Amino acid sequence: MSAQLRSSKGGGLGSGGYCVCPKCGERIPHQSGVPCQNERCPVCSTKMLREGSPHHALWKKKQNRKDEGS
Repeated sequence: MSAQLRSSKGGGLGSGGYCVCPKCGERIPHQSGVPCQNERCPVCSTKMLREGSPHHALWKKKQNRKDEGS
């Protein structure tokens, strides 16, 4: 399988890690083979983000800007 095809199939973050809720901050252990975006937060039912993913980094950047503006 080519590297390009492999990278398009998943985030490549490996097993372990956490899924994080962008709304309330709840963290749950990541389940291998289940994208965090398919998980719902057990507290507020928001779609989760994979900790360390590009989407998570963008969310953190947005949160930092929001905090600086307060």
